Amino acid sequence: MKQALRKKLTIYNVLPFLVPSLLGIFLFMVPLSYNGEITIPIAILSGWVQDWLGAYLPEIMTAIIVITLIGTLLAKTIRPEMMERNKFFKSLFDVPLVWFIARILGAIFAVMVLFQLGPEMVWSENTGGLLLNDLLPVLFAVFLFAGMFLPLLLNFGLLELFGMLLTKVMRPIFRLPGRSSIDTLASWLGDGTIGVLLTSKQYEEGFYTKREAAVIGTSFSVVSITFSLVVISQVGLGHMFVPFYLTMTLAGLAAAIIVPRIPPLSRKPDTYYEEKSEHYSEDKIPDGYTPFSWGLSMAVDQAAKNRSFRDFFVAGGKNILDMWMGVAPIVMALGTVALIIAEYTPFFQWLGMPFIPLLELMQVPEAKAASETLVVGFADMFLPSVIGASIESEMTRFIIATVSVTQLIYMSEVGGLLLGSKIPISFWELFVIFLQRTLVTLPIVVLVAHMIF
Repeated sequence: MKQALRKKLTIYNVLPFLVPSLLGIFLFMVPLSYNGEITIPIAILSGWVQDWLGAYLPEIMTAIIVITLIGTLLAKTIRPEMMERNKFFKSLFDVPLVWFIARILGAIFAVMVLFQLGPEMVWSENTGGLLLNDLLPVLFAVFLFAGMFLPLLLNFGLLELFGMLLTKVMRPIFRLPGRSSIDTLASWLGDGTIGVLLTSKQYEEGFYTKREAAVIGTSFSVVSITFSLVVISQVGLGHMFVPFYLTMTLAGLAAAIIVPRIPPLSRKPDTYYEEKSEHYSEDKIPDGYTPFSWGLSMAVDQAAKNRSFRDFFVAGGKNILDMWMGVAPIVMALGTVALIIAEYTPFFQWLGMPFIPLLELMQVPEAKAASETLVVGFADMFLPSVIGASIESEMTRFIIATVSVTQLIYMSEVGGLLLGSKIPISFWELFVIFLQRTLVTLPIVVLVAHMIF
């Protein structure tokens, strides 16, 4: 067994695994200091594209969303032969009715915002304008590079190696495969959107079950360190970043352990996206191998299947189109609706009212003002810190900022991405999970806040 492994692990065989994987780790996970901020290379590349295309990005995203709707209309009516024959285009455009309606809404909202047509509540800078002018340009650039370079993390053996090494940690604690640790790291150091994209791709390829994909998408797509700094700075507590981030990590881990063990996540079936006769397993290690040697062996085998530059760029191009056309219309449609409700109705204030006695019981100052921020984060994660910035109590502002980051699911980005992906999760399930995460993390955050303040 060892002799066979030595034969396999030659420089010629290991380099096709090592070089792309190290490049993927560098692009997605290595923090760099750039223009006075800590960020990752993918974010730097995305920033360059945003600077270069600048004011044209809202128009480009509107065009993408409208073209997506036209493609969907064709797939539903004329059914062109090219779409019927090509599995990728068929899955991209021939979507279920609910996503068809979302694409219609997304296209209407995008055009209204771009040309400032119709009611101001749709195109104002706090609703549709926020999405089309601020968020979607960022997603365009991130998707461009994340989509192109995702195969470096997915296709060259890195997940096989980490899957074997970390399954002993991830399985007992989180009931997840070891390879999900890469999704978590990519989210933590990069962005929650990258984590969702990684998870969705792994699910579609048969590496995660429905339950595992739903758990990873809703529990581990954490916001980046950079955005966390923006949130705590927004409430005027930038000097407290370290205790804020440690508290967020502690509360987030508690939620990741508890919430997946209760419905609706616990009731998700352990079946696969497409049933196959044989599935990847991290639990089967042949005799004579250690987790590292078997993981490395599998990594080398996986890398050997992906030596074609053409296949790499085709896979990357498909990822980009899938993200642009599959996700952007959903984010535009659902995000705009959620932000209109948050901005122009007292709906989220009503939803926050049951939290007032709970916050008072926990002796949180300005409990009524704080309660309004606890649920509004479902629309957009930045809204709680914007609303909470006017609260006088530092302790309350600290609690609002920390809880908003641990809630994870917000419709203007991660929630919309999850609904736009193949991950089996519904809008109402996301709302229930959002409330569960709030109820789990709030007591932990408040307890730590009482210790600090």
